[in-house]
Amino acid sequence: MWRDALFWAALAAAIVFWGLLVLISRPVLDWDWPLQYPLAFLLPALIYPVLEEIVFRGGLQEWLRRVFRGRAIGPITMANIGTSVVFTALHFFYHAPLWAAAVFIPSLIFGYFKDSYRRLAPPIVLHVFYNTGYYWVFAAPA
Repeated sequence: MWRDALFWAALAAAIVFWGLLVLISRPVLDWDWPLQYPLAFLLPALIYPVLEEIVFRGGLQEWLRRVFRGRAIGPITMANIGTSVVFTALHFFYHAPLWAAAVFIPSLIFGYFKDSYRRLAPPIVLHVFYNTGYYWVFAAPA
């Protein structure tokens, strides 16, 4: 995965997204807050993404891959789409509607790399990276 230009592009996309969000929302940046509140940072940045990838990509997407027998729309499998719909829908319980809906695209990206590599490592690395950057910049406790 480390030699895959698309994987690096997926990592870079997160950085571009965070940069645009900073320009648009102009958050008060507190770079050291994860050191002050390590559990509040590690749960959403590391623990939840790993658990979510095991459940959604390792469980649901693998099951749907067998159900849909590899059918796809271009490079995106129906298993990935189905998993991303469920993954996004569950985010509506904990996030504002726009933020919950915005989870769909990263979910498709994570699922694409699960399908491409048939391993959980790529989507876990991406999900942890995406969440780490987002929570570090935008979720500092008040």
